[in-house]
Amino acid sequence: MRIKPWAAVAAAVPLAAGCVSAPPAAASALPSASAAPAVSRASVVPPVVPAGTTAAWVVFDRRAGGTGRIVATRNAHRAFRSASVVKILLAIDYLESRRSVAPADARLLKIMLRSSDDDAASTLWDRAGKGAVITRQARRLGLSDTAPPPASKPGFWGYTSLSAYDVVRVYRYLLDRAAPRVRDTILGHLRAATPCGSDGFDQYFGIPRAVPRPWAVKQGWSGFGSVPPVRCAASPASPTTHAPSASAVTLGGPDPAAAQGASAVARDASTSAGPLRARGSGVPDLGRPVLHTTGLAGKDDRYVLAVLTAHPAGGTWISSVRRVTRLTADLYRGLR
Repeated sequence: MRIKPWAAVAAAVPLAAGCVSAPPAAASALPSASAAPAVSRASVVPPVVPAGTTAAWVVFDRRAGGTGRIVATRNAHRAFRSASVVKILLAIDYLESRRSVAPADARLLKIMLRSSDDDAASTLWDRAGKGAVITRQARRLGLSDTAPPPASKPGFWGYTSLSAYDVVRVYRYLLDRAAPRVRDTILGHLRAATPCGSDGFDQYFGIPRAVPRPWAVKQGWSGFGSVPPVRCAASPASPTTHAPSASAVTLGGPDPAAAQGASAVARDASTSAGPLRARGSGVPDLGRPVLHTTGLAGKDDRYVLAVLTAHPAGGTWISSVRRVTRLTADLYRGLR
């Protein structure tokens, strides 16, 4: 594979925190991820981040160098509020804490992971002890940038803090260390992500529109309101099989809006009131909309990608989706 100059520089940076060869164990068995990857200041031409947008990304190529390495990175350890990306950690915690899954809980996992259902996430969040689930998983997986919501907002699971680096580490844990039943259940649902969220928003932005199949995705969004600008036309229960088109990459589209708290109480309508809310809140970018696309791409899950973004306060859903989809398309194109 020929790596473009900007990716070649990043390729020299190992994902030390993602090197996972020991059996599942406590965090002490995992390398530390506290140090940010050092990137040479040589001539690097990364994707252009639109003005007013804060972006972070990490791309890990599982084939590079024989054992895999980072091939693109920006702001790898910068903290963002997780929105629905945290649902992966909820699923890991649930599945690893029991030997079998009741049919009702299997349905909760399915709609939470495939259609980003918030009520399902809130049910599992409450059962797991709210923020305690994040503390457990951060310790177990060695996630240095991941923290639970502030004590003042215990029900807001979408206010969990995480980084692109940690998101890639979570996917690598699933691929390389998790028990097969945990890996297959979670990634199986992410491979079947529905075009529509359970709340009627189109959740095919970023990777689903910018990267050809096969892929597996978990998206996140927060701060755009609770009603989609255009209701998603496809049924959340019927995954699509279409490949992304050039026009889709250019135009993006509406997508699942603000849900990121405990059921209706924690929905994100309040977070668009302005950046002043973020001061002293302990919640990254509170007052700014965030939009994340994360997952696996390529044959045999070659690439692990995490693209996390925060947009100008008051920014619209459609304009933000366009930015993220275009950014992801440029990032992926640079790998080829």
